[in-house]
Formats: sequence, structure tokens, C-alpha cells
Amino acid sequence: MISRKKLLQTVRAALQRSRVVALIGPRQCGKTTLARMIIKANSPNYFDLEDPASLGRLSEPMIALNDLKGVVVIDEVHRRPEIFSILRILADRQPTSARFLILGSATPQLLRQSSESLAGRLEVIEMGGFNLAELGEEHHGLHWLRGGLPLSYLAKDEKISWIWRKQFIQTFLERDVPQFGIRIPALTMLRFWTILSHYHGQIWNAEETARSLAMKGAAVRSYLDLLTGLFMIRQLQPWQANIKKRQVKAPKIYFTDSGLLHQLLGIHNQLELLTHPKTGASWEGYVINEALRLLEPDESFFWSTHQGAEIDLVMRKNTRLYGLEVKRGDAPRKTPSMQIAMDNLDLEKIVVIYPGERRYMISARMEAVPLREIIGGWDALFSEK
Repeated sequence: MISRKKLLQTVRAALQRSRVVALIGPRQCGKTTLARMIIKANSPNYFDLEDPASLGRLSEPMIALNDLKGVVVIDEVHRRPEIFSILRILADRQPTSARFLILGSATPQLLRQSSESLAGRLEVIEMGGFNLAELGEEHHGLHWLRGGLPLSYLAKDEKISWIWRKQFIQTFLERDVPQFGIRIPALTMLRFWTILSHYHGQIWNAEETARSLAMKGAAVRSYLDLLTGLFMIRQLQPWQANIKKRQVKAPKIYFTDSGLLHQLLGIHNQLELLTHPKTGASWEGYVINEALRLLEPDESFFWSTHQGAEIDLVMRKNTRLYGLEVKRGDAPRKTPSMQIAMDNLDLEKIVVIYPGERRYMISARMEAVPLREIIGGWDALFSEK
């Protein structure tokens, strides 16, 4: 059993201050397991909307929810969108006798009912699969290969993990996507998702993708937004600085789970991963995803110019800008791009994450930091020593 104590504390604290809390994240990332640490599955306050019995109990949602006290959990809430308007009424009661924890596998933007019905009443907590802090740095190789989805990471061997991820993708396309009222052929979406795996870590070209699928650009953009809204893809937007150089305006594409990326790339094991042409891009995406989850910046972007200068992450924290680069080499050094980014963006500091053991200064306000130190959070990387 992998401890997710910090996340559990975050959810409990949110329920103390907010009447409705949404715990959102990809399918099979552990939301239900976490909720059952707060409310047992056999409690009358627990509703799993994939369970016909719970659906029956919520056939009249106001009657079912009105008299409940304490924490009430509603899992897979998108199956009954009319519940959002009921929750608004219940959340506005004075005094209130219940707090509601709703679980969903899509962003509030995709679950439009929640953002409209519960505006100003809803606190959102986003979770993913296991992160490096929960697993420990010594397990980063397995974590990188299999990803963080619990049943993939905890599988007995690589074959079982591979089969689980293959079935996950099939179920996601054939069952989960249609649940949101989206009618896209599963085979079409699989082809699109596979093409995206080759864009991982790159600036996305919508027109090029559209030509590959013989589709219109607007359609592939909607597919990308859909996979983003369902937590499968991260669109890292470009930082738009007021400088003379022409800057890239399209987003960079990253898979949120490295195990699913490797599945679609046909990577079965560690040896195949280390010898694959996309190993560098995969490593970059893995580190960036972990950085964004563990560092929790206020805002995050990438920066790239048409002249070739770039930096992997530009993060805003307390009105200041910081840079993060990902290098897979043994001894990272200062690059012209790093210096240009430092000068043009007025960065406080650039940290270069690499898979080594030693922390050392590269140059003034530039430091090479081993991957393991990312577990310590923002202060471990960017605080003044």
C-alpha cells in the first residue's frame, strides 16, 4: 500500500473550509481509494454512480441528500449532471449539516455543469497517479517506465503492466469518452492519440496532424482539448514576453502519464526505453510532470524563440520568474539558450534537473540539481542557500 498521506490531508483540510470539494483526475488514478479513506464504501453517505444501487438511491437526489450529515461522497458525478444544481441548493443552506466530496474524471471546464452551478462554492483538488515523493527516488526508473497509475505501477511484472495499460486505453476510448456525450470513433481517437505520442515534448503542429489524419485543423484541436480535459495530455503554453525576438505561440504537448506514452510508442521494458529514439523526450516529460506536481508553481509555461533559444519551464512564484531545464547528461553545463533566457526573461534562477548524484553551481544563478531533490519541493530547489 503506497501512502498518499499528504494528499489525504489536503482533501480533509479542504472539506473543513469548503462545502463542496471536487477531487478530479484521470480514470484509475486512485480517487475512489482515497475517498474510501474518508468515508467507508458501505456508508449511507457514499454514492458510487457506477453502482446501480447508488443510482437507484439517487433517483430523487434532493430527497436522498437533504437529510445526510457529515461528509457525503459522490463518485463518478458526471453520470448524473443534474446533481450539480441540487448541490448548489444544499451548499447554500444555513446552517449546513453536510459537506460534499465529488469525484470526477474530467476538468471543471469539461464538466460544465459544475463550473456553472457551483461557481464560488466549489474547491477543486487535482490528483494524478503516484508521484515520486510518494514512491521514493529509488523507484524512479520503474515509475518512469510504467507511469503512476496504481494498477500499472503495482503490477507483478512488465507483461501484466503492459496488458493493463493496453486495456486501460481500450476502455477509455470505447467507454469513458462516450460517457461525456462525445461521439468520436474509438479507432479515430486511437490514431490521433498515437500521433500525439510522437509529439510528446515537442511544439504541436495542428495542421500537420490534421493532414496526417485527413481531417480539418479545428477537429484535431478539439480532440487535443478533449484529451487535455480528461487528464491524458498536458498542453504547456508558451510564455509571451515583451521582447524583440519572435516567439513560438503553439503549445508543447506532454503525456501526463509516462506509462501510457510508452504503451502507445510500443516500449515494453527498461532496455527498450533506454534505446528508443524518444527516450530523451520521455525523460523530459517525466521530469516536467513531476516538477509541476511537486513544486506547485503559481503559473507555468515554456519559452522558445524562432531563433532557437528556449527553456523547458518558466515558472511564476510570488510574482517572480524561475527557470527549469531538464538534461539527461552526466554533467550539465551552461548553454547559450539558458543565458539568453536568463537575460531576456530576468529569471531569478535556473535549475537544471539531471539524473546524477551531485549538486553544483553551473554559473551565477544557475545550478545543476539531481532528480531526487525535486521531492523536497520548491524550497529544496530554489531557496537561497
